[in-house]
Amino acid sequence: MRLSVEEVSALTFADGSPVRAASAIAPFGDGWLVVQDDATHAAWVRPDSVTAVRVVPAVGGHEVFSAAAGTKHLKPDFEAACPVGEGVLLLGSGSTAARMRASLVTRSGFTVADLTPLYRTVGAALGLRDDQLNLEGACVIGDRLRWFQRANLVAGVPNAAVDVDLGALVDAVTGAGAADRVGVGDVRRYELGTVAGVALAVTDAVSLGDGRVLVSAAAEDTPNAVDDGPVVGAALALLDEGGVRDTAEFPEAHKVEGLAVREPIAGGLRLLAVVDADDPETPSQRLVLGLRW
Repeated sequence: MRLSVEEVSALTFADGSPVRAASAIAPFGDGWLVVQDDATHAAWVRPDSVTAVRVVPAVGGHEVFSAAAGTKHLKPDFEAACPVGEGVLLLGSGSTAARMRASLVTRSGFTVADLTPLYRTVGAALGLRDDQLNLEGACVIGDRLRWFQRANLVAGVPNAAVDVDLGALVDAVTGAGAADRVGVGDVRRYELGTVAGVALAVTDAVSLGDGRVLVSAAAEDTPNAVDDGPVVGAALALLDEGGVRDTAEFPEAHKVEGLAVREPIAGGLRLLAVVDADDPETPSQRLVLGLRW
């Protein structure tokens, strides 16, 4: 695969405030929903505007969260976003008890559900302790949601994925079913390589519709699933049922946290990616990528 960065732009709301900690991107209405992992609102990015869309109620009276303010432990930490019907399903990382929620966002509002029993089941399927769970990407493949665990080789955690019954998951979020009744299976593990001795770890995933999955990965030097660290490299990896088929490194060490397909192009795809600056005062970036086979 050959990867090029065609455009880079800063994401800001209409009032000039930054889109913070972009962690996922998915099609939404006539634009794209960009998730902020440390805020109660996402950014609806349309051709002529960027507006806030509430995805979760205020937490303890707070709308944004940070380590400096002593509120990082309260953040929803939505790290995955998948189009479901006319809405977008947001999924927390599961890296703390407060991050085991989902939100189904539509043009008319949102529905939030505590999915702790499901997160416990996923962690058990992956053979992880509660403090090792860090689910950072997901994509829809037929009637399943493939949910990706972000690696941390320092902590002995590999890149991995499980398949979840999508219909039962949506029922659990909307209240039509129970979180402990969602089927989980088909564990897969992936070795994506390293950059400067730091493992490339899955940060998001998108289905290509033919059984293949494209994942973004960042080599972030951090000892655990909660703290940020320096990013020394990034890449895209193509996966199929046989494992990792190809990889392409970014020319710079972007901390890409969200990935979506914008359109097919000759010999490949045009993608959108969002980059988390790990600084609440710095706008997240949107990248337009060209990927050719």
